[in-house]
Amino acid sequence: MEQSTSTRTAAGDELLQLVSFKIGEEEFGVDILKVQEINRMLEVTRVPNAPAHVEGVINLRGKVIPVVDLRKRLGMPAREHDKNTRIIVMELDGHVVGFVVDAVQEVLRIPRSVTEPPPSVASADNSDYITAVGKLEDRLLTLLDLGKVLTN
Repeated sequence: MEQSTSTRTAAGDELLQLVSFKIGEEEFGVDILKVQEINRMLEVTRVPNAPAHVEGVINLRGKVIPVVDLRKRLGMPAREHDKNTRIIVMELDGHVVGFVVDAVQEVLRIPRSVTEPPPSVASADNSDYITAVGKLEDRLLTLLDLGKVLTN
């Protein structure tokens, strides 16, 4: 049985627990229960003939883990890694995968009521893995299903 990442507010609204991160100026969120750990950028070993968005593999405490550059996967221009670059290690459908992001922001708990489905103008290629858009006080947060990012 899958654990629920949500609790309820006093008003009975479901709370989503998310890790938020940035790619460029955009802020994204993923389900905190799928996140195993967050690491500084590690040495990545390239894999011949891998898709362009696959950076390669890392050795994380004896386990070889594929690493996906989320910036490239989402069709954003490449950028040099810096001191804020992180690898978010997640378990998705029984597979452990690392995702390179520009910076990890924070852990958030937001009511489901402040989210809405992605706008229909989102391109068909990207809208499959956008699960919702959260309307926070001063910003928007795009919620991603990274399992679908890998399979599309």
